[in-house]
Amino acid sequence: MSEPKPVFNTQVPVSWLFRMAWRDSRKNRSRLFLFTSSIILGIAALVAVYSFSDNLQRDIDDQAKVLTGADLIIDGRKAISEPVINMLNTLGDQRAKEQSFASMIYFIRGQGSRLVQIKALEGKYPFYGEIETTPAAAVKQLAQGRNALVDKTVMLQFNAKPGDSIQLGKLNFAIAGYLDQAPGQNGIIATFSPVVYINLKYLPETGLAQFGSRIHYSYYYKFNQASTIPALLKKIQPVLEKEGLDHETVASKKQNTARSFRDLSRFLSLAGFVALLLGCIGVGSAIHVYIHEKLAAIATLRCMGLSAWDAFFIYLIQLTFIGLAGAITGAALGTVLQFLLPYALKDFLPVDFSMQISWTAIFQGVITGVVIAVLFALPSLLSVRKVSPLNAIRLSFEQAKTKTDPAKIIVYLLIFLFILGFAYLQMSSWLQAVIFSMGLLTTILIFYGLSFLLLKLVRKALPTGIAYVWRQGFSNLYRPGNLTLMLIVAIGLSTTLIATLYFVQGILLNKVTLSSGKTQANMVLFDIQSDQAKGVNTLAKQYHLPLMNQVPVVTMRLEEINGKTAAQLVVADSLNKTKVAGQENERRESSSSIFKREIQATYQSKLTDAEEITSGKWTGRVSPEKEPVYISLDERYAERLGVNVGDSILFNVQGMMLKTVIGSLRKIDWVRMQTNFRIVFPAGVLEEAPQFHVLMTRVPDENISAEFQRAVLKKFPNVSVVDLDLVLKVLDTLLGKISSVIRFMASFSIITGWIVLISAVRSSKNQRLREIVLLRTIGAREKQILAITAIEYLFLGLMAAAAGMVIALAGSWALAVYSFETSFSPQLLPVLLLFTLVTLIVVITGMLSSRGVLRSPPLEVLRKDS
Repeated sequence: MSEPKPVFNTQVPVSWLFRMAWRDSRKNRSRLFLFTSSIILGIAALVAVYSFSDNLQRDIDDQAKVLTGADLIIDGRKAISEPVINMLNTLGDQRAKEQSFASMIYFIRGQGSRLVQIKALEGKYPFYGEIETTPAAAVKQLAQGRNALVDKTVMLQFNAKPGDSIQLGKLNFAIAGYLDQAPGQNGIIATFSPVVYINLKYLPETGLAQFGSRIHYSYYYKFNQASTIPALLKKIQPVLEKEGLDHETVASKKQNTARSFRDLSRFLSLAGFVALLLGCIGVGSAIHVYIHEKLAAIATLRCMGLSAWDAFFIYLIQLTFIGLAGAITGAALGTVLQFLLPYALKDFLPVDFSMQISWTAIFQGVITGVVIAVLFALPSLLSVRKVSPLNAIRLSFEQAKTKTDPAKIIVYLLIFLFILGFAYLQMSSWLQAVIFSMGLLTTILIFYGLSFLLLKLVRKALPTGIAYVWRQGFSNLYRPGNLTLMLIVAIGLSTTLIATLYFVQGILLNKVTLSSGKTQANMVLFDIQSDQAKGVNTLAKQYHLPLMNQVPVVTMRLEEINGKTAAQLVVADSLNKTKVAGQENERRESSSSIFKREIQATYQSKLTDAEEITSGKWTGRVSPEKEPVYISLDERYAERLGVNVGDSILFNVQGMMLKTVIGSLRKIDWVRMQTNFRIVFPAGVLEEAPQFHVLMTRVPDENISAEFQRAVLKKFPNVSVVDLDLVLKVLDTLLGKISSVIRFMASFSIITGWIVLISAVRSSKNQRLREIVLLRTIGAREKQILAITAIEYLFLGLMAAAAGMVIALAGSWALAVYSFETSFSPQLLPVLLLFTLVTLIVVITGMLSSRGVLRSPPLEVLRKDS
């Protein structure tokens, strides 16, 4: 009598799928934590950055009027003609004006001097916000006599107090109070360029308003009806352009301020993105191992009548909710961490930062986390559909070979598009996003290729006569069902991203590091008039100071490039359909800024040590009658102008038109402590043009520096002195803060990388369980098993770390040369330390994972595995 055929239920309720997903997860939560931990820090970094950016943008929008201080600002860098001044005096309902320039002040009681930014003010500016002083009433004293407000950092530096006197040019001013805060000023600006306010009516008496002072003229306006400003600007724009004046409104201030912090936000986002990519690697590797271990259980369920798609959905539900829990945890952690960013960046922020929870950033983070959890788990999950009931029998000794799954190809394509789209959101450039995504894809393929090659070499080159533990350790790398390829890719990619981030961090910091050697200048004197040059030189010799570099400076403006004015260049670019997107905007920006801006150029007969000709031919001297004049441009400045060797430029040299041709381009080492210029004329052309001089020298100590500065200020009050040692101290402080910000964000990615690395190794623990038990059953000692495990993980770590470090070095070199335009010379010690550390972590983690199995009796472990 034949047995009745079992009836299989092929349609199961959705609620049953959820219950099965929950029940299965209860025994595997420690393993699933590896999956969750991989994305927590990545999501935390993104949410922290997004929240910070959202709050900063909101504060900029809310405080734009206070940052501007007026509804409209019109400013320029040269004296304005009388008719235009009369026109400007008719604008707005309330008006104020300011003339600002760099100059030296001298503290009479403390007998110290310092280069500051003088702001000579007339009117009740700012119209929005206020100039904050201590005492609060000090700002009102500006209009009541020869009083000054001095930046509090300078006051503290020279131990000055309200009531003390300062000398400014030919006049003395009483210090009315400490200047705590002014519109648009933040901690960094105050450190580099401390401000001193005086009343504008006393400026002529100081004797500082003369040629070479480079005065910036600003006119502030308040309108009762701000809506009329756009129409007014459209009406007066031709006059402003003809006079070379710029304008700024609350709206443009908002845009410009946000734009200035776009690079900062982009860097922070990229750091978070790297952490997220590492999380993706962790998700993929952890789920690959997890599903591999679940194949036997899935095959058993298939024997009981469960359909392939039902098994797929059980684990899809399980991993989706685990991913959701990780994303929510990461979003909560990121929300907490965003409150640390303002403390790290407070000296760089132009606004009073208000910390609030950004629900938009949290929502974006949670959605991104869930998408990553599902998307990067799908390649392994899709294999569940191919598990046959027969796998319950044959899985223990052979792997079923399957054909290429079209669904997996689609998922891999979606993963690539996700990375590409996310990279574009961070970089705002499709070209950079494509290069980054293709580079990542190429790196993964390289790791897979290296893994296959090395494993084949190990298998074929393994000597038969070596010790048993060595032979067994190497054999474990290519045994059936191993996860060596996955581990090498996961560990190698983690190493690559961690090392690249470390090297790029060093590139960023070294690029802005300045140093002052014993033979370099440490003091600069500028605004020296031609009739003062000999007197300043004589004074320097009296103090036994070397004249290390003395150059003339001629002020000029661009008039035409290749026969076209700024407006004509914009029209030409708009008609040229072959221009790449954004180039017209760049040219328009050049037209509105480069053409209006005064240019400081020099003339010389030979190049300095910091200059190198990269294109064309250098001309050192010409006769005054010869036209055109062949000049040399800084190659980066030429790129901004869109010009090359052979192009013509017409300069307005203070009323005299001078035709020139670009004869050469130069690469300039701007880090060198000496005078460098974007535009250099040959000798024999500009000697008779109005000019001032810059002198560089070196003072041996602080006492002589102070005495020399006092002597210069007494004899030549218009001459400004910059103490480079003081500048370097300020830069050290600034670079320390920048380093903290870079390392703060890099830590997200580096910590995530270590978690992924450790998770990838620990996730292979159960793969070795049966093998270790069998070795113990046939008599292998604990030391032998540990040695076999150590050899396997040592070679695994060496291969992955070596490949990762090589790719990181190559990628960092490419970034340094082509992106940061600097050299890349990594130190050997950090490279060796990173390589050794990765290898040790792989070995130690693998060893610790195996010790747990060794502590249990073999029969107990076999029962758990059965």
